[in-house]
Amino acid sequence: MADYQETPNLFKPLQVGRMRVLTRVALAPLSRSRAPNHQVTALHTEYYSQRASRAGTLLITEAVFISAAAAGFTSSPGIYKQDHIEGWRQVFSAIHAKRSFVFVQLWALGRAAVRDNLAAEGLPYVAPALMPQDLAPENSATAPRALTRGEIKQYVADWVQAAHNAIAAGADGVEIHAANGFLLDQFLHANTNSRDDEYGGSIENRARIVLEVVDAVCAAVGADRVGIRISPWGNFGDVDPGAGSPVAQWSYLLAELQRRADAGHELAYVSTVDIRDDAAAAPTTSGADEAAITSLQRDARNRDFARLTWRGVLIRASGYNYERACHETALDPRLVIAVGRLFIATPDLPDRWERKIPLNRYRRESFYTMGAVGYTDYPFADELVARGDRDSETKTMASL
Repeated sequence: MADYQETPNLFKPLQVGRMRVLTRVALAPLSRSRAPNHQVTALHTEYYSQRASRAGTLLITEAVFISAAAAGFTSSPGIYKQDHIEGWRQVFSAIHAKRSFVFVQLWALGRAAVRDNLAAEGLPYVAPALMPQDLAPENSATAPRALTRGEIKQYVADWVQAAHNAIAAGADGVEIHAANGFLLDQFLHANTNSRDDEYGGSIENRARIVLEVVDAVCAAVGADRVGIRISPWGNFGDVDPGAGSPVAQWSYLLAELQRRADAGHELAYVSTVDIRDDAAAAPTTSGADEAAITSLQRDARNRDFARLTWRGVLIRASGYNYERACHETALDPRLVIAVGRLFIATPDLPDRWERKIPLNRYRRESFYTMGAVGYTDYPFADELVARGDRDSETKTMASL
């Protein structure tokens, strides 16, 4: 393991919007599918409270629906009803009791939704544009219809209301989910946005709704309470980064965010989902051969364009281990590392990384099941020591 200064940047304070985080290890937004009827429960309170145990940690919640129309999964949470707000209030209070911070990731599914779930509520199945739909077997061959301009404006208003609801419930801020093949990301990709109006047809037009959401939410709750997540290289939901120029599209978006920052409206952070170094070689995007995808994945590891364009706080998520997290935060003084699977399994992850304590094994089979198993039953380091079975429950950081 490389030598670092006595206190690595990873464990130094950093100003992130209105917050002064005390560690640059953040909980990545992780859908866990444990919210029946879009309602959080006492399990959510326990889960997030556990991962807030290191004071000054930033937690970004799982993706949360901004409205009933934005939904389409039955077991992901919402924040558009009063009982949703009250449920989240308990979660946020528990996080703040540990002196940590929380941003709520706000999303809409678009063509990634399960059509029948929407139909059961009398809601339309929509996307940026009419196109074949083959994401979920449940949807059969049904294609979503294109959103009208009026519906686009309503979605913008729904993001604003959801942001108001999150702040009213006690959140420190909100993260606009514009990644991973969901509605806003569908607008950004040429292969899922064939519109010929002001919301499609060019780099600027494809970014229009994202910037409208950013501007409206910032006006509602303050730019320093707003983050955004993007995935320029992602291919979730059949978006195709090879269908255009990811660097050109997302450089334009980041340049617009930086222009707003220069005018006094700097976001708390920009979060990027990068291709993992151990990403599977098999391509899943459409319309590109294997050689092209291999080249794209190789080029994607050069992520300098994001940092060269956006000068504010940057959060990266890409399968980080301790070594990489320390190395990259040493190079970039405004970088935060978001950790997913390892934080699922190890509620005291920042402490264990700092103290060089091995981590719990994560159990992938329970990532999306209901109940406490694989959710709130992962032990803290002191529990393992008390039980005398740390070696049987953990693996070394070097093997991660």
